[in-house]
Amino acid sequence: MRRAYVSLIAAGALAAGTVTGCSSESQVPSIGYAVDSVITTYNGNTAEGAFSAAAQAFPRLLTGFSYTGPQGGTLMDTDYGTASVVPGEALTIQYRLDPAGVYSDGIPTSCEDMALAWAARSGKFTRTNDDGDLVPMFDAASTAGYSDIERVDCQPGSKDAKVVFRPGRGFAEWKSLFGATELLPAHVATRVAGVANIVSVLQSGDNDALGRIADFWNNGWKLTPGPLDLSLLPSSGPYRVESFSAEDGLVLVANERWWGNAPATPRIVLFGRNNDVKAKIEANAVEVLDIGAKSVGDLDLSGFDASNEPSRSSEQLMLATSGVFQSVDARRAFALCVPRKKLFDELGHPDYNRTQGLGSGVLNSRTVQSDTLIYGPVAAAEGGKYSNADVPGSTAALAAAGEQNPTVRIGYTAPDERRAQTVRVITEACRDAGITVQDVSSPQFTPLALRDGQVDALLGGTASVEGPAGSGVNTDALVSLRSGAGINYSKFDNPRYNDLVDQLLTNGAGDVQMRLSSEAEALLWSEMPSIPLFDSPRTFAFAEGLASGVVNPTKAGAGWNMDRWVLKK
Repeated sequence: MRRAYVSLIAAGALAAGTVTGCSSESQVPSIGYAVDSVITTYNGNTAEGAFSAAAQAFPRLLTGFSYTGPQGGTLMDTDYGTASVVPGEALTIQYRLDPAGVYSDGIPTSCEDMALAWAARSGKFTRTNDDGDLVPMFDAASTAGYSDIERVDCQPGSKDAKVVFRPGRGFAEWKSLFGATELLPAHVATRVAGVANIVSVLQSGDNDALGRIADFWNNGWKLTPGPLDLSLLPSSGPYRVESFSAEDGLVLVANERWWGNAPATPRIVLFGRNNDVKAKIEANAVEVLDIGAKSVGDLDLSGFDASNEPSRSSEQLMLATSGVFQSVDARRAFALCVPRKKLFDELGHPDYNRTQGLGSGVLNSRTVQSDTLIYGPVAAAEGGKYSNADVPGSTAALAAAGEQNPTVRIGYTAPDERRAQTVRVITEACRDAGITVQDVSSPQFTPLALRDGQVDALLGGTASVEGPAGSGVNTDALVSLRSGAGINYSKFDNPRYNDLVDQLLTNGAGDVQMRLSSEAEALLWSEMPSIPLFDSPRTFAFAEGLASGVVNPTKAGAGWNMDRWVLKK
């Protein structure tokens, strides 16, 4: 077992209670786990998949060289393999997969999975669409880090790979690459595409074959309740998918071919936003809960060890850059009427009061987290101008934009009582400035609605995610506003910001991070592509007596170590 993994569980086990040791107790063979993201795909790396529950559902099915720990850091997973830096001018990493590694369908893990991840997320491979435009073959949520890789040296079927970055483009957070949920089974994609292996396709430059692989990568791993083709869903972790239904959720069972420590509980049932969480709790079907705080009203959590905690996700409004918000003055006008301080006071810290760090106040940076050393200097760019509703300032900005009585449509996935209340507060505050706000939430909402012009603002977390989001690595936050990124749903495009992001991602020096982050934040307050509100509060609840439940307020969610959960009753 991973040493870091063991120490974190030991340190955090008290967060969820412990097994009493009473001899009359028996272990519960199945544990229900509820999250507030939608279960739509096995591939959380697409622009649409990034909005799904994949990051919480599959880190113990699609393992990798690293995972996101409870403190937000990137921790290496030596069960999957090892990675080490090779001395040289360009950043070069030698990867070695565990020799025993094998998928649940009996196919060994190999560097071909890494080659597929790089091909899909490098942004290097393009094709012409129906309009004659050159577009990426793979609909990747982000190319950060992978676009800096010059090549992946891999022989088909090999357990070894060498990843060579472009000169001067060494990705500072390289340990986060090829991590949990990012390495999908290449042998499935190539089998469906009718090719021998991904390495040969890349070496031959066969764009037709690569296009077929991309088509499957983009759409072939989607999940809908009902019969599943399990041959498309092999696992490289301690659990595998068994079934998926609207009523019974996504059922995960022990993977008999897993080469590490066997999961402590043989069956986990995942319930997403598409399930009625309150009803599932009332039916005693849920033992672990990870949802937005106050998102579900009148929730009875008696029988749970429950707490509300600030997370590493930034609650924010992502604004369109077209339509009613095409003008920066219009975006500023809206920002000036949004009462950020009131929103934080009423909704941003339920049942906790922090004096510093996460959850301690209005969030004044989109890209730097509030518990970091550089947050103060970076957040100073805001200067308090947008803390309270400023009706005269908003009215003046509207006049400068040439807008009269605009209507702003705010979307998010419903139902969500906290976000509904957020929109109601904004509606009341902006009415006096002549801005009409409409709540256009729906159960089917996705961030693609912002990209496609169906809404004017999206209310969500870091990178527009609705559920658990964020980590100690700020890549997602930075990239979500970089032009060309799949998760840049607002289509914000600023060449200087793009350049700053590229520098921030490749130079981890503290002084450089502070200087460039300060410039980036000042630029974002000036251009207003989004409005940060507060660190998203989360509710974590573990059934009394559940051992090894550890709060993880990041994109990995509470299920980061689901294979260690044990419940006795």
